Amino acid sequence: VLRRPPLVICYVHGREYGTKSVSIHEPQCLKKWYQKNDKHLVKVLKRPELKKPEIDPKGFYDLDFLKKAAWISAQNHLVPCDVCGRTFLPGRLIIHPKSCKLKPAA
Repeated sequence: VLRRPPLVICYVHGREYGTKSVSIHEPQCLKKWYQKNDKHLVKVLKRPELKKPEIDPKGFYDLDFLKKAAWISAQNHLVPCDVCGRTFLPGRLIIHPKSCKLKPAA
């Protein structure tokens, strides 16, 4: 039986990476995030500074806890659309209004 290597979720945007490649990915991803946030987004869409999720309070490295914390962190960086309420990364929210439709009443 083949086992997949454990995957870790990037706390910046929520994609999965291998435990070895995430240490290479995170600094590059953060650098790109700061560049987009500082230079390319209008003031209203700028997000607060990112913080890496805390390690398990029990004091040991728990991959499931880290995955959950990273997923929550990535979801907190999404911005809701004022019209339909869907959430997007800030750069994608600029494009979304072209195809946005009002959410139907339930």
